[in-house]
Amino acid sequence: MNKAEFVDLVKKVGEYETKKEAEKAISSFVLAVEKALAKKESIELVGFGKFESVLQKGKEGTVPGTNKKYKTKDKFVPKFKAGKGLKDAVAAAKK
Repeated sequence: MNKAEFVDLVKKVGEYETKKEAEKAISSFVLAVEKALAKKESIELVGFGKFESVLQKGKEGTVPGTNKKYKTKDKFVPKFKAGKGLKDAVAAAKK
């Protein structure tokens, strides 16, 4: 599903009158999640899931086929863990 199709779905499910309202709702949600994660805060939506920032340790390795070594730095990355309600809804979906 691309963004335009998702906007149509949100418009229908959220009973918005225009696509512009639905797109604004989506943009607001995404921006709010980005800002919270940038502050290292977690967001838990009961039944849906949990968004959080987690520290990913740096890695050391060798480039395949060469003797070159590389090292990456520690960094924070976004993580999402699905809640029970979402897991159950997806499991119950027809194939």
